[in-house]
Amino acid sequence: MAKRVAIVGAGVSGLASIKCCLEEGLEPTCFERSDDLGGLWRFTEHVEEGRASLYKSVVSNSSKEMSCYSDFPFPEDYPNFVPNSLFLEYLKLYASRFNLLKCIQFKTKVCSVTKCPDFATSGQWEVVTLHEGKQSSAIFDAVMVCTGFLTNPHLPLDSFPGLKNFKGQYFHSRQYKHPDIFKDKRVLVVGMGNSGTDIAVEASHLAKKVFLSTTGGAWVISRVFDSGYPWDMIFMTRFQNMFRNFLPTPIVSWLISKKMNSWFNHVNYGVAPEDRTQLREPVLNDELPGRIITGKVLIKSSIKEVKENSVIFNNTPKEEPIDIIVFATGYTFAFPFLDESVVKVEDGQASLYKYILPAHLPKPTLAVIGLIKPLGSMIPTGETQARWVVQVLKGATTVPPPSVMMAEVNERKKNKHSGFGLCYCKALQTDYIPYIDDLLTSIKAKPDLRAMLLTDPRLALSIFFGPCTPYHFRLTGPGKWEGARNAILTQWDRALKVTKTRIVPESPSPFETLLKLFSFLAFLVAVFLVFL
Repeated sequence: MAKRVAIVGAGVSGLASIKCCLEEGLEPTCFERSDDLGGLWRFTEHVEEGRASLYKSVVSNSSKEMSCYSDFPFPEDYPNFVPNSLFLEYLKLYASRFNLLKCIQFKTKVCSVTKCPDFATSGQWEVVTLHEGKQSSAIFDAVMVCTGFLTNPHLPLDSFPGLKNFKGQYFHSRQYKHPDIFKDKRVLVVGMGNSGTDIAVEASHLAKKVFLSTTGGAWVISRVFDSGYPWDMIFMTRFQNMFRNFLPTPIVSWLISKKMNSWFNHVNYGVAPEDRTQLREPVLNDELPGRIITGKVLIKSSIKEVKENSVIFNNTPKEEPIDIIVFATGYTFAFPFLDESVVKVEDGQASLYKYILPAHLPKPTLAVIGLIKPLGSMIPTGETQARWVVQVLKGATTVPPPSVMMAEVNERKKNKHSGFGLCYCKALQTDYIPYIDDLLTSIKAKPDLRAMLLTDPRLALSIFFGPCTPYHFRLTGPGKWEGARNAILTQWDRALKVTKTRIVPESPSPFETLLKLFSFLAFLVAVFLVFL
């Protein structure tokens, strides 16, 4: 059984990995190249090499009930969508609560991770680190890589003809920190992901003119969903997930389109995705439609040509004067401390079994945590991956031989879609709930809803029809948390507490009472059909 575990990075996945190791009796040592924990969520005025960078106004896209660690809810007075400064405080509370700081070596860069000469039998790794100019090495029984994939900006300058002649300023969104630089400028943001849209909206409050250029478009949704509830607490339920996966993809795509357009017609606003079958991450932005309808943000197609002081877009001959171009063109990822024979990145992905283990290694003692893009929060995803890895390292959970793992990885890379449910056909994309359930099943931590319906029907119904909060993952198995049941049954109370700062009495009408009765009867029929 592996004992000493090296963990690279003290961000959200690194902290979870430390805790998982400690609670299972392993000896983790975490190497963090910066001077504090937090990874992506720690804002700094300057970009730091090898660490994700964020801008001052970043707020979480997943609500606090859906994006917490599975046995550590956010404080009740935190807003549903958490600003980066509070998110960092939460991570520090987590580290303090579980005494994780003792395992972290700050200002320590991992230079290399290489297999020991006897790796085929020992599975051990030599980790070389650099601290204050002094290099040292140590042997570890296992390594967990938690460096994320938002550190290497993707900046395809050759894709923009004439850019070298541009006399204005241009930079990648990774460099962006504050909107002041846009004051009275004509700004072009290239890329309509979450960062690009955020930056365009922020710039529109100060800039003379803002253009948002997109090639494929995107669905834009608000954090405020049905009846004012957080979007993911409504969208991410086991019932809805099962229902979507039961339907043919064209029908699901049509339903998603209808739902997205219920806020505003995406075609009329020029942002509708061209490919509405393959899923791409939705853009979470509460302001964009308002900025478009007031003329503060203008949506444009892809760039045809960049000139000295202007840009020409495809499908329009008009030149638009531009002072600043922000390229929100995403990221690539790499593991500079690992040899390609260990983890090789190709076409935006690596050959990782369950998106975690290098499939070809004879010993499953190196794991990559968080290299995945689920339609769900990264914190519980990375934490569940870490729990699974620790059980593998302990020998409590076994993995197939390398040949079987490689076959599974190669099959996944073919991106064959079943024809049902949402189409997760991009690299690293996966269906959040089935993926988590698969890992939980492997470590015997998935709750048995059928048995629970007989012993605790209230909890079973809440789990199936309510939001798939991380507390579900701690009801049973290794790492079981006694507070999980109560956390599930009180999750809506915490979500509403921070919005009900002024108490308003409700006055139900007779019609509303009849409607609730009818809804309850329909609910009972649905339960009967699902569980029987």
